[in-house]
Amino acid sequence: MSEASSYPNRDARAYGLADWLRPERVLLAYAQVLMNPLVYAVEGFAGGVQRRWRRERRRRLVGRSYDMALEIARVLPRGSRVLDVGCGSGYIAHHLAGVHGARVTGIDVRRHADAPIDYVSFDGASFPAEAGAFDAVLLCYVLHHAQDQSAFLGEVRRVLQTGGLAVVYEDVPATGWDRAVCAAHDRSWRARTGPCRFRREPEWRALFESAGFEVVSERTLSRWRNFAHPVRRTLFVLRAAG
Repeated sequence: MSEASSYPNRDARAYGLADWLRPERVLLAYAQVLMNPLVYAVEGFAGGVQRRWRRERRRRLVGRSYDMALEIARVLPRGSRVLDVGCGSGYIAHHLAGVHGARVTGIDVRRHADAPIDYVSFDGASFPAEAGAFDAVLLCYVLHHAQDQSAFLGEVRRVLQTGGLAVVYEDVPATGWDRAVCAAHDRSWRARTGPCRFRREPEWRALFESAGFEVVSERTLSRWRNFAHPVRRTLFVLRAAG
């Protein structure tokens, strides 16, 4: 007879039989078999929802940018040289170039824009442009982030040709609700850009005039343009004084 142990005398663990002597492990194994498909399905569903949410956010951003580009195009001469200050994603500049033939340069404190535009990163104060280089400057919900608004408008005035236009979109704290929304916006951005300064329409007009601008037109916009940020908005069109 061989010196090797006979089959009945071998350790059951060598065949995985010991697990059958532990009911909790058997139950865990069955639970894993039953639950894994559900876990994978939930993970897939969550991932799908997240991807869809990102796509919808991108579509809304691009759509709002397109609407604003059309709005801006109505007040600018076709083919204008435009500086989009604080251009963010760059989609307004991208659409404006496409629908209006404008030559648009975007600047922001970000490293790069999302849209394919002529983009330059800057320090948030001094514009990287020569004096009188542009026919128009866009400030789309940007001016309230400037820590020295008078100096910021001085830079706008410097890079504009005489008679050039500045298109300014701003949040206006006209009601208690507006003030609460603006305060929430300030809290979310304070660490990145410093405290925000929001003004009522008469205060904006006084600031523009003191910086050498004439208010050409002014229009109140719906607070429901962006459901995630429901605040009163105003569109100002300014002309650089001679």
